[in-house]
Amino acid sequence: MVNIAPHHKPVRFGFLLLPHASMADLAIATEVLTRANQLAERRAYEFLPLSLSGEMVTLSNGMRMPVDLPLAHAPKLDVLVVLADEVGIDVSADELGKAIGSQLSDHTQLVGIGCGSYWLARAGLLAGHRATIHWQEISRLTDEFPDVIVSSNLFELDGNRLTSAGGAATFDFMMALVAANLGQEFVATLSEVFSMERLRPGSERQRIPLATRIGGSQPKLTEAVSLMEANIEEPLTTDDIAYYVGVSRRQLERLFKQHLGTVPSKYYLELRLSRARQLLQQTSKSIVQIGLACGFSSGPHFSSTYRSHFGITPREERAQRSTPAA
Repeated sequence: MVNIAPHHKPVRFGFLLLPHASMADLAIATEVLTRANQLAERRAYEFLPLSLSGEMVTLSNGMRMPVDLPLAHAPKLDVLVVLADEVGIDVSADELGKAIGSQLSDHTQLVGIGCGSYWLARAGLLAGHRATIHWQEISRLTDEFPDVIVSSNLFELDGNRLTSAGGAATFDFMMALVAANLGQEFVATLSEVFSMERLRPGSERQRIPLATRIGGSQPKLTEAVSLMEANIEEPLTTDDIAYYVGVSRRQLERLFKQHLGTVPSKYYLELRLSRARQLLQQTSKSIVQIGLACGFSSGPHFSSTYRSHFGITPREERAQRSTPAA
């Protein structure tokens, strides 16, 4: 990452806006940099909106966004961010690759946010690198570019190739970049400016809807998982779930094993533990309260099960909450 000393020149970001780029992603990314400058009381960052042609770009919400320059005429950039919200837009991969290539050096950080990852891959700039993309396009990125190591994580930092799933993950991603430059203590204070209690690490996976993961051909399985999610505090038995869904217990177990690689009871337990982890990280409820809210009969039972699954106790998890993760 780019290191910032107190008297060094600002780190210059260029935001390359492809047609229908997400206004939300652009706003989040630039707001994090702006607030970082305000908190640092100096111009630690500067940023330029860019397009391939230098002309205005229509963003995802229909607004017309003026830009400062075409990418090919931009000054030297430390970080080049490709913002895209669609894979089906009319963009020449060759033109994109040449324009980006004119900016690249050994020290340039190349970033794809949302579907920006797809366009970096189309331009041949992600081969051999780990990358992520919004969950709706994971299969497409994987199928079209077998030389890219695709993950479902919120964001990936692989050398000078950085990618984010977009949406809310853009905030976590940008804060991780600031943390790498200005330090965790600085970002802890910056998080307070945004009233954020927790920053998610890049290794946290995107929440992909079950119907998307298994397709729409298994309504009984989707219904069973929905029942589990709606009954965290007072868990149902496997027999109860099978009854409400209208299948036998054996049929239900077969569906879970075939499509999710596990048994219903284990899947249910992991749902409850994930919910407990979220509450530990994002609320001030006591550990006992959280255990009861997630269907555990006692504090010791909750703690031992939590430690067995995550490798740390609920108390240790809670202690880590105040340290933003990059």
